[in-house]
Amino acid sequence: MSVREKLRQGLAIPAHPLALTADRKLDERRQRALTRYYLAAGAGGIAVGVHTTQFAIRDPRIGLYRPVLELAAEEMKTRPELKIAGVSGRTRQAVGEAELARSLEYDAVLLSLGALGEAATTELIDHARTVAAVIPIVGFYLQPSVGGRVLPHEFWRQLTEIENLVAIKIAPFNRYQTIDVVRAVTESGRAGEVALYTGNDDNIVADLLSAFEVGGQRVRIVGGLLGHWAVWTRNAVAYFEETRDISRKNVSIPQDLLALGTQITDANAALFDPAHAFHGCIAGLHEILRRQGLLAGRWCLDPNEDLSPGQMEEIDRVCRLYPHLQDDAFVGENLDQWMK
Repeated sequence: MSVREKLRQGLAIPAHPLALTADRKLDERRQRALTRYYLAAGAGGIAVGVHTTQFAIRDPRIGLYRPVLELAAEEMKTRPELKIAGVSGRTRQAVGEAELARSLEYDAVLLSLGALGEAATTELIDHARTVAAVIPIVGFYLQPSVGGRVLPHEFWRQLTEIENLVAIKIAPFNRYQTIDVVRAVTESGRAGEVALYTGNDDNIVADLLSAFEVGGQRVRIVGGLLGHWAVWTRNAVAYFEETRDISRKNVSIPQDLLALGTQITDANAALFDPAHAFHGCIAGLHEILRRQGLLAGRWCLDPNEDLSPGQMEEIDRVCRLYPHLQDDAFVGENLDQWMK
C-alpha cells in the first residue's frame, strides 16, 4: 500500500518527543523506549524531528537531527507504520533534510515553512515543489504562536497542485484558517488524493467528527498528527478509532464523545500552556512522560524552557479529573520491556 493510500485510511500519528539526560544529551535508551511505546499503543505512524522533538536539534552545536531520525528508523525497520520526518529551514537545508529522510527510508516529510518568514506565496510554493521532488510531502499549517505564520487560502490552493503532496496537517488553532485549507483541497478536485489531518490539539475530537461541505462536496479530516498524542497514546488511539468508525458509518455522534472532546481540550490546555503563549508546551508533555517513567526528567535543550508558573498545578488538576484519558497502567505493564 502506498503512503498516500495509508494516509487516506486515517491514522493516529503522535509527534515524537526528545529524550534527554540531566546534562541535556540524547538518552538513546529512552528515545528508543518512546518509539516502542507509540508502536505498542497502536499508533499508525510516528512523526520525528518535528516541533515536539524540538527544532533546536538542527543546531550544528547540538547535532541531534540525524541521530533521532536514525533511532526511530531502526526501531521501525520491519514495521508497516508510517515514518514521517520533520523538515524545516530554507530550501537548501530543507532539501538536505529531505534527502536524509529518504536515505533512512522515511515515507514522507512534514514541511515547516517557519524559516521563510514573510516570503511571497510564489516563493513558498517553489520551496515546497523543490522538496516534493525528493520525497512525498505533508503540508503543514503551524500556528504562529510556536513559529508558524498565517498562510492565505491562495497558498493552500496552489500547494494542492503539487503532485507529490500526500496530506496536509492543519494546526493553526483557528477555525477560519482550518476552513481555508479544507476549501482549498476541495476546490482543487484532489480531496480524494490529499488526506487531511488535524494538528489542532485544542480541538481534536471535533475536528475528527466534523463534516466539511464545500460546493456540494463533503470532506472530512481523516486522522491526526498531534503533539498531544505524544502522551496517553494508548487511550488516544482508542478514541481516535471510535471517531473514525462514526465518521465512516455516518451515524449520529454520541453526546458522551463530544463531552470527552471538551475534556481532552481542557487537558491539553494544562499540557500545552496557552495561558503563557505555549511556553511550557514541550515541558508539559515531558512532565507526563516523566511521571510514567518513560523519561528521566522533563529537560529541554534550552535550559530556560520548562513549565510556566502554575502549570504544574494545572497538570495535577487534569490528571486528577480525567483518569480515563490516561494510560498509566498500560505503560507500567510494558515499561521494562521497552527500556531493554
